[in-house]
Amino acid sequence: MTRASVPPEVLTALAGTRPTPAGTQALRAAVHARRMLLFKALLVRVEREHARLPHPVRRGFEDDWALLERAERTDAGAVREVLDYPTTGAWLTEALAAPAGPEFEAHLAHLTGVAVGAAARAGCSATGTLRVPSGLLGLPGLGVLRCPSGRARVGGRDGRLRLVEAAGHGAVDLPRRRTRPQDGTRDRAGRGSGSGWSALRALPGGTAVLDDLDPYRVPHPGIGPTAVPAADRAHTDHPAWAGRWRRARALLSATDQGRISETDALVHALVPLAAAGRAGGVPTGATVRSAPGAVLTQLPACAAELAETLVHETHHTKLAALDDSVPLCRPGGALHRVAWRPDPRPASAVLQGTYAHLALLDLWWRAQRASGAPAAWRQRAAERYGRYREQVGEALSVLRGSDELTCTGRHFVEEMHRHHADLATAVGNST
Repeated sequence: MTRASVPPEVLTALAGTRPTPAGTQALRAAVHARRMLLFKALLVRVEREHARLPHPVRRGFEDDWALLERAERTDAGAVREVLDYPTTGAWLTEALAAPAGPEFEAHLAHLTGVAVGAAARAGCSATGTLRVPSGLLGLPGLGVLRCPSGRARVGGRDGRLRLVEAAGHGAVDLPRRRTRPQDGTRDRAGRGSGSGWSALRALPGGTAVLDDLDPYRVPHPGIGPTAVPAADRAHTDHPAWAGRWRRARALLSATDQGRISETDALVHALVPLAAAGRAGGVPTGATVRSAPGAVLTQLPACAAELAETLVHETHHTKLAALDDSVPLCRPGGALHRVAWRPDPRPASAVLQGTYAHLALLDLWWRAQRASGAPAAWRQRAAERYGRYREQVGEALSVLRGSDELTCTGRHFVEEMHRHHADLATAVGNST
């Protein structure tokens, strides 16, 4: 239950934004370590407030926790998929921040879906009646069962868990682990009946899903200065998302195989945002610190835009996970200007933006030279590289002059500066 350690050589490689298997493994370990700390904190809080919790809430939590422990003993790897799924982190963070009383109790009820989802993937049996006070039983990474009666029954059937809404509005048979249709376009998790069950849908290639269902996929009240909310299932054009995803992966694959491998390993969910407000300056992509591995974005205009968003947001995930293990900045401090934002930013935010843009510079440098990539992609990369190279250099100068970095943060920024200089030198040598 301690912070994951990051070897110095892995930290140095991560600073250069280049994907490596060791770096990816370290980041996944950091996310998992952080997630386990949050679960421990939740357990401690429930024990502390035990006497004040209503009996049904207390009993439900104890049953859910016991099921989660049984599932982990059955297949720890399958359970880890659920615990490390991005929205599980968002839920834990919101639950721990909630005031005692009804708000905390409402968040606590979500553990039922986490435990049932973990048991289903692990192939762990479960029977009984589940409390669903919100009327929505969300299974992270799998789907949701609508329960207007406030209850559902769980049992076994043909080696699977079967969920049935108590009033008969819907049911679903959940497979062990996740299965992927060959075309990547059908529901990927469970076969349901009735109107109550909705499964998350696969994205072609890799293992990511289009998550337009999870109740914790976007924080309240929304993303960005105009608070853009999540897009709901009724307004999500899955074929359009799948097509852009497929073509974006093809561009990344033609440009840099390491980059597509890293994306597949670190991006678990693509979360659609509502289209309204984009013209007002809302960013096309966002990462929520409590939910690393989820890329929140409005439908990109083209595959190239999505490819860039994936790289940009993956590096926000990488730095957030890294900073949880090895703090890079001290809290507080002065605000600084960067070229890509109209508002002054603290050093931690400058580091986040500079790191993501340095990764894009690396991508664009390679895309210009990717003979197998489309000419339009190579031209776009050349234009963007030229536009942002100097801006990233200026932001690195701000960071190198800041006294708000930790010792590790200063080393990290110096390695970023080294990679930026190497890219500039390589461009100069090729002209």
